[in-house]
Formats: sequence, C-alpha cells, structure tokens
Amino acid sequence: QVQLVESGGDSVMPGGSLRLSCVASGSTTGPYCMAWFRQVSGNQREGVVSYYPSSGRFYFPASFKGRFRASTDKAKSTLYLDMDFLKTDDTAMYFCAAERYCSYGDLRENAYNYWGRGTQVTVSS
Repeated sequence: QVQLVESGGDSVMPGGSLRLSCVASGSTTGPYCMAWFRQVSGNQREGVVSYYPSSGRFYFPASFKGRFRASTDKAKSTLYLDMDFLKTDDTAMYFCAAERYCSYGDLRENAYNYWGRGTQVTVSS
C-alpha cells in the first residue's frame, strides 16, 4: 500500500505560479511510478505528468509542455509539479497517483491504483 498526500493548492490570479507537492509513504517494495492528474468537476481526470523512477524520465502530454515542470526529491519521496503562467482553465482539483507497474507515457486514469485526496487549484481574477 502506498499513501499519497498532496499539498500546495491555492487561489491565484492568472499569470501566477504554484508548486504542488505529493509526498508518498508506505510500501517501499520496489519503485513506484508517480503522476499528477487534474479534474474539473464533472469531467474525467486528465493526466498532467508522469514520472518513471527506473529511468528518471518524466512524460508530459503535449498540452502540458512548456508551462508545467516536474521534479522529484527522492530523499523526501516527493513529486513536485511547478506550474507557471497559470490560466483560468487550469482551475481544477489536482491529484497525485502512484502505481507499481506502469508503461512510459500511459496516463490513463485506470493505469494507476493509488491516489491522494487532491489539492485544489483556483485561477481567478
């Protein structure tokens, strides 16, 4: 079992920046892929970025390249999501997810079995 706790969500004005953090704890059997998803109420969760510890690579869908960056702190078991030039369309609940077995570039919601409770990001003037 893996527990995930997100933090860093806030209300910001358009053009602002935020850093989200996801701390993982629990099972240490093998490395876990981790990812950020976001969900607007009533819509499906959308994959933002995934991290593959075996290679150290990140995968961003094209729509998230540029304004969004990700990094990890292995010592803190933390995955970060840095978001710049935020737009009102970025308003969503942001979730962290983890999975023991994963494929590079697979950001389908059902590819991940462990989820945090989310942190709310609101972009509004």
